[in-house]
Amino acid sequence: WLGALRFDNLALRSLPVDASEEGGPRTVPGACFVRVRPSPLQNPRLVAMSLPALALLGLEAPASDPAEAEAEAALFFSGNRVLAGAEPAAHCYCGHQFGSFAGQLGDGAAMYLGEVLGPRGERWEIQLKGAGITPFSRQADGRKVLRSSIREFLCSEAMFHLGIPTTRAGTCVTSDSRVVRDIFYDGNPKNERCTVVLRIASTFIRFGSFEIFKPPDEYTGRKGPSVDRNDIRIQMLDYVISTFYPEIQEAYSDNTIQRNAAFFKEITKRTARLVAEWQCVGFCHGVLNTDNMSIVGLTIDYGPFGFMDRYDPEHICNGSDNTGRYAYNKQPEICKWNLGKLAEALVPELPLEISQLILEDEYDAEFEKHYLQKMRKKLGLIQLELEEDSKLVSELLETMHLSAGDFTNIFYLLSSFSVDIDPSKFEDFLEKLTSQCASVEELKVVFKPQMDPRQLSMMLMLAQSNPQLFALIGTKANINKELERIEQFSKLQQLTADDLLSRNKRHWKEWLEKYRVRLQKEMESVGNADAWNTERVKVMKSNNPKYILRNYIAQNAIEAAENGDFSEVRNVLKLLEHPFQEAEDFQEVKEDAEEEGATAAAAVCSQENRSRQPYCSKPPLWASELCVT
Repeated sequence: WLGALRFDNLALRSLPVDASEEGGPRTVPGACFVRVRPSPLQNPRLVAMSLPALALLGLEAPASDPAEAEAEAALFFSGNRVLAGAEPAAHCYCGHQFGSFAGQLGDGAAMYLGEVLGPRGERWEIQLKGAGITPFSRQADGRKVLRSSIREFLCSEAMFHLGIPTTRAGTCVTSDSRVVRDIFYDGNPKNERCTVVLRIASTFIRFGSFEIFKPPDEYTGRKGPSVDRNDIRIQMLDYVISTFYPEIQEAYSDNTIQRNAAFFKEITKRTARLVAEWQCVGFCHGVLNTDNMSIVGLTIDYGPFGFMDRYDPEHICNGSDNTGRYAYNKQPEICKWNLGKLAEALVPELPLEISQLILEDEYDAEFEKHYLQKMRKKLGLIQLELEEDSKLVSELLETMHLSAGDFTNIFYLLSSFSVDIDPSKFEDFLEKLTSQCASVEELKVVFKPQMDPRQLSMMLMLAQSNPQLFALIGTKANINKELERIEQFSKLQQLTADDLLSRNKRHWKEWLEKYRVRLQKEMESVGNADAWNTERVKVMKSNNPKYILRNYIAQNAIEAAENGDFSEVRNVLKLLEHPFQEAEDFQEVKEDAEEEGATAAAAVCSQENRSRQPYCSKPPLWASELCVT
């Protein structure tokens, strides 16, 4: 089945490959790649495969013997056997991690296998993530585990079917080989299965690939492995632009500076549009370091990501992001900061005064334009583009925040709101909308104080008596957040469910009236109101997903897979291939009429009870305990 793959490994012919055969972790100077060999796994077996992703490589669904094809995929996409034409290699790159230059990083667990020519002649780089040690593994073992691999596999495909630029995932293969992981860095290690994901993209070159030339950093003292090798920077720019931006290469073939400036302008705009798409589906990447930013504008490296459930502009999906550097509302400015680091890495081939001007002129404008265009579609504003639209979107998000509304489900519900809705149906709609807002019990979980009162008291005293020491061991923002939690939690003790419902209904009535007035303007600008409304609903339903990869959905699939049952991973994959459609083929259990029990009972609910949650439901109480690092 896999014999149909046609390799043509252009990257290894175009960029310097390290000549040394020395094994083990080491610095790799003067090279973009180093040759490696995957490490075999015990008893590899297929968890799931994405046929739409594999079709990019020219692989069709196996016609005769699916079990044989699965065994073949497990053998080759675990790294136990190397495909004919593949040339395994690890890519060298550096990166700014959480704002500080980390020096050489590189593919510590991923391996380039080669580039496969697709059915229409397009070129796809394929990678095995989790295939073993490379020179870039540092103190790690080059392995990934079932838990993180299922998340990456599912989210890569989910993002594609949401229409968001992304790397793809072809297969997920697990094994009987095991490694130890301390998931929460709390001294409680766990034995986990080694698992490998087949990743697919036009290229996995990233911003950090150009940081290998960085001289010693003034703050960390670290430097790239290829300082003073501008010849390699030129090679990389020639390869990236001619291969992935051929129209720019053709337009500026006689002027290198103009060509490089056009390339930087294009990646600036692509990145701005990408992060606007993230914001519009509530996606948080979690680790937006420069080494996790694609040079062609794709979502890349799915680690502690998360789709936001309850709308919170300061939502942090990564449990180890203690300062909130990569919070939901920080993503646009962080991506711009990362582009600034890419600009620095392109000097002298693109002078900084040129790239900085491009960044200031293009990024914010492109982000705001694309974000508002997408939000108009989500709200069904398809006729007119009014200045007031930006304010309407802001007020919607503020209403969501005040009512702790579910980001995905509220947008999805809005397509059933109409301009001329009668009073009784309006009340029904309001009931549906407010049912997607957090209950008192859910809010108590959200605002439960996290610090020991004695610790907080000590920190507050320290902030007063020794601000310098306080700055070293704690952040003002964290303390302020804890004080806010305490205040909100205290208020919730007196809040009844009826009071909360009444307050939420008031907030939503105010915003829905503004929305109705704006839709009225749309309707008055067209000749055929029925045709307009049909088109409006169609646009909204194709821009507001019913299904996203919520953490609790992923967790259910992971727990089943860890017990040897891969069916839930495969079910969720099929669901996410059609995020905008009603899942008629899925046995979705309707929500019980009764409210869920208390938090403690929900947190220890059995797997059987967990499976009763519909895929489109806002998360159950136990999901608030999930932490991804």
